[in-house]
Amino acid sequence: MLLESVNSPADLKKLKLHQLDTLCTEVRGRIVEVVSKNGGHLASSLGAVEIIVALHYCLNLPQDALLFDVGHQAYAHKILTGRNRQFSTLRKWGGLSGFPNPDESVYDLFAAGHSSDSVSLALGLSAGGAKRSVAVIGDGSLSGGLCFEGLNNAGHLKKDLLVVLNTNELSISPAVGALSLYLNKIISQPLYNRFRQSLEHFIGERLPKGKIILKLADKFEKELKGFFVPGMLFEELGFRYFGPLNGHKLELLIPTLRNLLTFKGPILLHVVTKKGRGYPPAEKEPVKFHGTSAFDIATGKSLSTPDVESYTDIFSEKIIELAKKNKDIAAITAAMPDGTGLDKFRDMFPERFFDCGIAEAHAVCFASGLAKKGKKPIVAIYSTFLQRAYDQLIESVGLQNLPVIVCLDRAGISGEDGVTHQGLFDLIYLRSIPNLTVMAPASGEEFASMLEFALAMDKPCAIRYPKSTIANIKHLTPDIQLGRAEILREGNDVAIIALGAMVEPSMAAADLLKKENIDACVVNARFAKPLDNELFFRLSGEFNHVITVEDGILNGGFGSSVLELVNRQVLRLGLPCEFIEHGKRSELLEKHGLDARGIAISITSYLSSPLPSRQPGAPEAKVKNGIYKS
Repeated sequence: MLLESVNSPADLKKLKLHQLDTLCTEVRGRIVEVVSKNGGHLASSLGAVEIIVALHYCLNLPQDALLFDVGHQAYAHKILTGRNRQFSTLRKWGGLSGFPNPDESVYDLFAAGHSSDSVSLALGLSAGGAKRSVAVIGDGSLSGGLCFEGLNNAGHLKKDLLVVLNTNELSISPAVGALSLYLNKIISQPLYNRFRQSLEHFIGERLPKGKIILKLADKFEKELKGFFVPGMLFEELGFRYFGPLNGHKLELLIPTLRNLLTFKGPILLHVVTKKGRGYPPAEKEPVKFHGTSAFDIATGKSLSTPDVESYTDIFSEKIIELAKKNKDIAAITAAMPDGTGLDKFRDMFPERFFDCGIAEAHAVCFASGLAKKGKKPIVAIYSTFLQRAYDQLIESVGLQNLPVIVCLDRAGISGEDGVTHQGLFDLIYLRSIPNLTVMAPASGEEFASMLEFALAMDKPCAIRYPKSTIANIKHLTPDIQLGRAEILREGNDVAIIALGAMVEPSMAAADLLKKENIDACVVNARFAKPLDNELFFRLSGEFNHVITVEDGILNGGFGSSVLELVNRQVLRLGLPCEFIEHGKRSELLEKHGLDARGIAISITSYLSSPLPSRQPGAPEAKVKNGIYKS
């Protein structure tokens, strides 16, 4: 196999041009083989194989800079940069990340899991002295405002920069495609561009009114290209546009790239690819195979456990039920209708469903406008992506006190997607926003009740929930009341106040503690904001030991809010202020002491060597993996 001989871009350059198509086929086979076992982003990665092979063949990596936006299309890049043998560990704990990762390779410049930032990063590299910077950006990322900020600034600075725009929705008619191909072949030739540069110098310097003539010549070229190709927007932003080209034809890509990499200033090459290329099930259902669990290669059918209900399923069902009763309910997402469970709502209520593209800030702002006109907007965004709308949560929702409901899927540890996708920061930034109520359900039943409560409250509200199956919790007080917690288990020795997904392991930890003759009271906090002041004050007075448990960063999180309230020693269990690596959710919770056993061990350790009270002005106790260390 050719792939076995390629351990770096230098090895790739040793291959003949006619061998590259075979290499692409082998790379695709490797991607399908591993993703079928480990899960991952399949359709986008299969579609980008030829682009990646061509760029590695033409660039001088790692001296040149190559970035991917979004990074989930970069599997072929990993395979071609010395990680083929490790590729079987993709997305596994301790293995390769599913996104570019500078800790893995010098060929990965940034950890890239969010979208629309590659142009700005590449422009910064160029301005900082990089010889050649290339950003490969998908059409989905083009919907993010940050991308256009970068494009606009790049056109102004005129730095050497190549943006490869990879689209997969554009259809080119044969006639226009042929004319476009011929035109781009001419204007990308070195001879044409040397002639153009020489002519510009001669006209501009030697002829009267030369600058006026040059402007007319530029206008003519733009008008000519605008007649045949859809690139005028980029031309107006200051880029020279080339394309669209078939992104799977190396005989077109390689000579074009070689020419364009010699150009000065900002260049945009537009290529058209097919998601899922080379694997029929992914070609047929690219959305299903965007991010997939393990599957059978022969049939494409998922191997995940069927009929296991998740919090996303509860959300999907409940929002439809509520929308049938209330015609003012609208659902909003940022390019994730399937991932958030809004696909069924979209199909049932298309006129009340809004997909804003990869533009979370706009989605929240848009929801505020709907709320101002009396609608009931429910915004469903992954926790890690809602960070991008922090200012709008403050300015457009909190400050206006508008009844926008934000549902944060994948809150806490989200699993195999890793550092860029863990929902660790939402408790910190949400609890700081005035007028915003923050809830976290301990079960599917409670989640459904919280959605009803949030609608009835008619004020800004956020509900965070994990990427996991629903917990089996028997609620003693099922009714939701603002700022009221629920005692699930009485006890005499310690009080455990758990939030959301941490309630179930805390209940199991209480069973383990009972075997050690430690009688634990367990409280389902329900609200991260406002807190149940009355109950927490009472627990603080009745118990010598109060413990909080959360699946977010400890610094400034839920435990900190309880600590601020009761103003006494509290053992806070949660996640360290670190970027959490990829792995199964269960593995990562165990590693960081947030499974039942870990919680029980932390509590027994704490009880056996209690911390002294901290004197005013004394240094803060250190925290490691959620456990206090003096």
